[in-house]
Amino acid sequence: MSSVLPRSRYRPAVAFILVTALLDVMAMGLVIPVLPTLIEEFAGSNAQAGVWNGVLVALWAAMQFLCSPVIGALSDRFGRRPVLLISTVGLSLDWALMALAPDLWWLAVGRIIGGMTSSSFTAVFAYMADITEPEERSKGFGWIGAAFSAGFVAGPALGGVLGDIDPRLPFWVASGLSALAFLYGLLVLPESLPPERRMAFSWARANPLGSLRLLRSHPELFGLSGTYFLLHFTHHVFSAVYVLYAGFRYGLSTLEIGLLLGAAGLLEMAVQGWLVGHVARWLGDRRTMVLGFVFGASGLLAMALAPNALWFALALIPNALWAIAMPTMMSLMTARVSEREQGQLQGANNSVASIAGVASPLFFGWVYSLTAATDAGFSFVVAAVTMLAAAALGFLVTRAGQRALG
Repeated sequence: MSSVLPRSRYRPAVAFILVTALLDVMAMGLVIPVLPTLIEEFAGSNAQAGVWNGVLVALWAAMQFLCSPVIGALSDRFGRRPVLLISTVGLSLDWALMALAPDLWWLAVGRIIGGMTSSSFTAVFAYMADITEPEERSKGFGWIGAAFSAGFVAGPALGGVLGDIDPRLPFWVASGLSALAFLYGLLVLPESLPPERRMAFSWARANPLGSLRLLRSHPELFGLSGTYFLLHFTHHVFSAVYVLYAGFRYGLSTLEIGLLLGAAGLLEMAVQGWLVGHVARWLGDRRTMVLGFVFGASGLLAMALAPNALWFALALIPNALWAIAMPTMMSLMTARVSEREQGQLQGANNSVASIAGVASPLFFGWVYSLTAATDAGFSFVVAAVTMLAAAALGFLVTRAGQRALG
């Protein structure tokens, strides 16, 4: 075992990492059904809430883009344990700050702090790499992914229930969950990175733009990274306007919206955990990716045209099939770099996703504000067209790439 941890401490360390990932994502998911409602209360109108919700989501993503490589470099210098503990206590204080927010500017500060402290996900993956053998790391990363998915399912559903009682209650519960993760880590978590394996901090390594150079060095990767960007750009329509639209157009309550988002998470878990493998073996990565984009676009269009809340909810079923596009697209990208470049590729993809996370909420929030009074579903039409553009780009790029690869 290459891990610096003895076996007696290995299992508690793995458990903490998974619990931390679950609680952090669950805490974020808790506030999804209620944050747009709170924003609308401060903004004074549904249309203005669309703009502000986009701004706050973009602020969070911008902090992720700027801070993720810095947090990773700090964990290489000082160890994973202090970074993770500071992050969890910071998140706890941030959720409490947002629970007390008297206006939009207070919420904006909270989103900035939350984006900075949530960047510790890079340290979570680094910790798992430290304590597992190379042949076991994919399984370890899979456990983290499962914890993320579980948090995204449980968070919005519980947030809807709590938000139906009091819109600020989910923030307090999120704060408590993060505080619990901090106390658990303080008592249980050992350090995974010994001093002799640490690296001096370097701003060149912590530069968020540095990892993007890899994408420019491979022609097929550059096109696929554009597809990756469009996918993340499209999917942020949910964080920007979904909650506002569901309440405005169909009169759904906070509880009902939270349950819908939880159901969407369950559908995507089933698609990624079971369906994608079967479809990819049948059709291959390239066709499966394109099919996922087409189904995702059809689901978004169905949301825009749904005549009532039932059809709006049922549109989540075809939309969930977009999830078969993500792993197959990642498979196509990893085939175009060497084994030594796989880690750098993941960092570059995270940078691309963060850029989309900044631009998309601002864009869809702006579109929603312009069309809320006349055709509030137009944002979903735009998202559907964007996803179809991703399908076309992915199809063309991978066709050229297959010829190049022979």
